[in-house]
Amino acid sequence: MNQLDALKQFTTVVADTGDFRQIEAFQPTDSTTNPSLILKAVQKPDYRSLLDDTVAQYRDRALDEITDRLLVRFGCEILSLIPGRVSTEVDARLSFDASATFTRAERLIELYQAQGIHIDRVLIKVAATWEGIQAATRLEQRGIHTNLTLLFSFCQAVACGQAKVQLISPFVGRIYDWYRKSAGIAWVEADHASANDPGVQSVTQIFNYYKKHGIATEVMGASFRNVGQITALAGCDLLTISPDLLAQLASSKGSLLRALDVKLAHTLDIPYMSYDEASFRFALNQDAMGTEKLSEGIRAFCVDADKLDQMLLAA
Repeated sequence: MNQLDALKQFTTVVADTGDFRQIEAFQPTDSTTNPSLILKAVQKPDYRSLLDDTVAQYRDRALDEITDRLLVRFGCEILSLIPGRVSTEVDARLSFDASATFTRAERLIELYQAQGIHIDRVLIKVAATWEGIQAATRLEQRGIHTNLTLLFSFCQAVACGQAKVQLISPFVGRIYDWYRKSAGIAWVEADHASANDPGVQSVTQIFNYYKKHGIATEVMGASFRNVGQITALAGCDLLTISPDLLAQLASSKGSLLRALDVKLAHTLDIPYMSYDEASFRFALNQDAMGTEKLSEGIRAFCVDADKLDQMLLAA
């Protein structure tokens, strides 16, 4: 048995890519996309026709609608290759506008439904800002399931659990990046590996909190830098993994032990928490890593959204 097959015994494996031709080999259950992954894909000759065809068909529509149609086109291609769900992201430039996020998410779902895709096969990705979480609350009440992304701070996870969102995506690798950069020359890699990795510790804390308190929101670790981070989270509800790391797991022989366990979580002494807007914003402000990485992540997705806009306008 290889480590990818071993991981699938404990955890739902999700492909983290817009390059859907890479997906089939690894047989993931779900797949996730984001603006950066879609931009990367359409720059490849194999996928350029999807962009050109979408622009040609909808050239008379507003740019934001053409973008959404392109995202849904990729999502439909991915769904033809997997049994589960695809995550499609609302424009990151709307991250602080709850109403606009809600409206854009509704349109994405309508576009999927127009292609015959059932609502339960799509997760709408929304940045885990306060406004994004409020939009997700409304979407879930409408039966539109959400994936709250760019999640770095424990307070974001708590608020998402309160909102009863379907799924959250804590970013393991980016948390690791921040702590490594912050430590500078004092960082000792061996001391921060596996269960001692700060990104792994963050996901473990969230997983245990959710399971302890019966919170149904799914936890999907994301943004991995190495296989060790992945195997240290075996047992997490889901893990979304890039094709390169999926290939490393598939080529590595050996079994895995369950690292995260629901029964163990039930035995832990973890207090229940809740936030209103003021206490959420203060808690996030007090978390330098969470504040910086959330802002940085939104900015990066906005840059790639702008680049995708320019490609659509030039097509």
